Amino acid sequence: MKLLAAPLTDPLAIVAVLLSIEGVVLLLADWKPTRKFFDYVPGMFWIYFLPMIANTLGLLPASSGVYDAVTRYFLPAALILLLLSVDVAGIVHLGPRALTVMLAGCVGIVLGGPLMLLMFGRWLPKDAWMGIGALSASWTGGSANMLAVKAANNVPDSIFLPMVVVDTICPYAWMALLMLLSAYQTRIDKFFHADVSMVEELSRRYKSLQQQPQAPALRHIVTMFMLSALVTWGCVALSGALPGQGGKLNFYQYVDPRGWAIILATTAGVLLSFTPAKRLEGFGASRFGYAMLYFVLTTIGAKASLAALASAPILIVMGFTWIAFHGLVTLAAGVALRTPVSVMAAASQANIGGTASAPVVAGVYNPGLTAVGLLMAVLGNILGTYLGLLCTELCRRVK
Repeated sequence: MKLLAAPLTDPLAIVAVLLSIEGVVLLLADWKPTRKFFDYVPGMFWIYFLPMIANTLGLLPASSGVYDAVTRYFLPAALILLLLSVDVAGIVHLGPRALTVMLAGCVGIVLGGPLMLLMFGRWLPKDAWMGIGALSASWTGGSANMLAVKAANNVPDSIFLPMVVVDTICPYAWMALLMLLSAYQTRIDKFFHADVSMVEELSRRYKSLQQQPQAPALRHIVTMFMLSALVTWGCVALSGALPGQGGKLNFYQYVDPRGWAIILATTAGVLLSFTPAKRLEGFGASRFGYAMLYFVLTTIGAKASLAALASAPILIVMGFTWIAFHGLVTLAAGVALRTPVSVMAAASQANIGGTASAPVVAGVYNPGLTAVGLLMAVLGNILGTYLGLLCTELCRRVK
């Protein structure tokens, strides 16, 4: 039943509703009486889901120029601010075994995508391969990577929405399992003859990497928005000159100017992390980046309808199967390298859960590993978009 005879059409009204949803969810997620609730159902889900409800009830339109503009300009800007804090040198020195296990988990996701398509393809929509590719970006990087691959490959919202449901349910169930295993880590390490000395070494080396954001002055805020706006403008302008759909190479056939803008913004963010612009993270650059990213999420949700959930059950089964395959690949690499289960768990959650949950899982095993989990998740943020595009191409070939 529709809430209104006609949805809102005024762009300012649409923006006001979407920002209100984002603001209220973030306030409740940080409010002590309701904070516990968001431990079970994360705020990002509600930021996506509530606009969907608003669309279903007729408050928001299914399509609007506002949605396209936000995705086109805010998403690259968010990626740039989120990647300013990347510590590439720190990731390189994290240790070959930890990095290898984390990258093995990435391989499990990338190869698992086409494998799941072969196993479950007969029950999935025709273009499900595009959604699987986008989901792989989230499970090798994070939500920003998932949105980037969605934009790069023009994934229809009817395909993308059920993948968001899978991305909400499966990773948190996996996180619960990994945390449960922490009670048995000594037995597991002993059974697999793991070299536990690397845990103390890694945690000691990277414990000091976390920094406490300072209160930004007006000049810092203006600089952040100026930098993200200028780089986004450059990426969007340059993207129009690059090969588009219909090019000779298969990769080009699925990357339009909007997709190139996302790829360029990702690359620019990593490169800027080597410059003095990196200092902006000390004044909360990533927090402003997440604010933009969540706003993009509201516009994606507003274009969707609850009718898209009809295909979710089989996708959830596929999601758990996919994560199980990833877990086996990660375990095989970890056992071969005599890696402690704490590092394997942190590496896996860095893939599946991202920067928000990888430090939590790592800290449950060993408080000193919190920074290690964060660094591995940051590595996933760097690679996620590229690996998501690779997985999409592999899925396209086997569909």
